[in-house]
Amino acid sequence: MKRKQGLLFVVSAPSGAGKTSLCRAITDSLENFTHSISYATRKPRPGEIDGRDYYFVSQQRFQDMISAGDFAEWAEVHSNLYGTSRRVLDDMVEKGIDVILDIDTQGAKQIKPKYETAVFVFIMPPSLEILEERLRNRKSDHEKEILKRMGRAREEIKDYPMYDYVIVNRDFDRALTELRSIIIAERCRMRLVNSAWIEGMI
Repeated sequence: MKRKQGLLFVVSAPSGAGKTSLCRAITDSLENFTHSISYATRKPRPGEIDGRDYYFVSQQRFQDMISAGDFAEWAEVHSNLYGTSRRVLDDMVEKGIDVILDIDTQGAKQIKPKYETAVFVFIMPPSLEILEERLRNRKSDHEKEILKRMGRAREEIKDYPMYDYVIVNRDFDRALTELRSIIIAERCRMRLVNSAWIEGMI
């Protein structure tokens, strides 16, 4: 189906709810689909690679990018800064490439008024107890950090009404199927279709 431009999918969730894993899996399973790589000032976690998971930059570099207006959105999350390149995002959408953005609710609030056709998906954990268990099983955060993330999770969940869809990540494969279904359905929306080729058949 020929479309006027690419679609932007914004996926948010509390830390530990599984949004990054879902975004990576969906990117690998769909054609003409890419995962936007954010800039981050935090240190890489074990197994993370610069340029694949994030662009890891210094605090000063990030501040310079803010001053230059380089970000479509940026936010401070758990004492670290994260941001999405406005130029890269706009270029991909203009070329007709669908993009998935894995960002927190602060960033989503900035994206919403700028990209009117963006689709917003919120990933919910089955419960706060299960969310805390997942954070502890990662073994990448100290106790103080886990408690901070749990407090932040409660605040983020309050923003769920801003989203178009809510997926409960109780079972990863089911959540992935639901996310894929949303993307496939949104790709077929009439407002996005370049109807010139259809008119040519009439």
